[in-house]
Amino acid sequence: MRVVFGLVLLLGLGLAGFAVYMAKNYIDGYQRQLAVERQQRAPNIETVDIFVAKRALKYGEPLEKDAVHLTAFPKDSLPEGIFSKMEELFPQGEGVPRKALRRMEKNEPILAVKVTKPGEEAGITSQLERGMRAFAIKVDVTSGVSGFLRPGDTVDIYWTGNVGSGNVRTAANSTGEVTKLIETGIKLIAVDQVSDMDMTEAVIARTVTVSVRPQQVAALAQAQSTGRLSLSLVGALDDTVAEAIEVDQHSLLGLTAETVVEEAPVKETCTIRTRRGAEVIETPIPCTN
Repeated sequence: MRVVFGLVLLLGLGLAGFAVYMAKNYIDGYQRQLAVERQQRAPNIETVDIFVAKRALKYGEPLEKDAVHLTAFPKDSLPEGIFSKMEELFPQGEGVPRKALRRMEKNEPILAVKVTKPGEEAGITSQLERGMRAFAIKVDVTSGVSGFLRPGDTVDIYWTGNVGSGNVRTAANSTGEVTKLIETGIKLIAVDQVSDMDMTEAVIARTVTVSVRPQQVAALAQAQSTGRLSLSLVGALDDTVAEAIEVDQHSLLGLTAETVVEEAPVKETCTIRTRRGAEVIETPIPCTN
């Protein structure tokens, strides 16, 4: 009996092991087929390793090696100005880091427009493009859009001043005090002494610094010394170009200049009167005056 019981037990264990083996093969085969199907169904996305922020970075913070790391990014969606090599991000070594020009969040790509050149400070000079100059404009609560200006905004500049006296019309068809649009689409690079584009609080500025060409610097300096400058904030998504605008007191009030009709000169005649008794005789003579 013991021998029979042992044989039955061995046979049962063998069958159980065989069943487990078959089940394992079936599950492994199913998983392999599922993996192949998923691989065929998934899109083939080519990636490139680029540098991203390892943590949140503030304006002006040095971009050191421990603040960035490489991560895979879809090649077809690469933004312009990425860094994919250590020698591109630190061309002069880790001892000469770049500075952040704006706030960056964790895992945000490091772009050339968001950082300075190696060793350069995050001031307004780093925001001036080739051929551009910085020019300061005096503003107050009325001319400075009530303190809603921030670095990076775009403004139109208006000049208000006196171009004539009395009712004398100028060549520009304006008289007295006139307001004219003199510059459009000017970029602000600083408000007072702040050039941080991430500034959020409203500030009643005393000066704003704009990025303009040398010819525009001369025009703005002349306009600021001869009148008052006012700024008009342009919308972030507004790509229209303002037309030539000039308003004086006559066009504002809808007045028209009076036409002065000059009378034709009356020919002067000179006579001499001679009395002959009760009769007075007038005789024409040449005028000597």
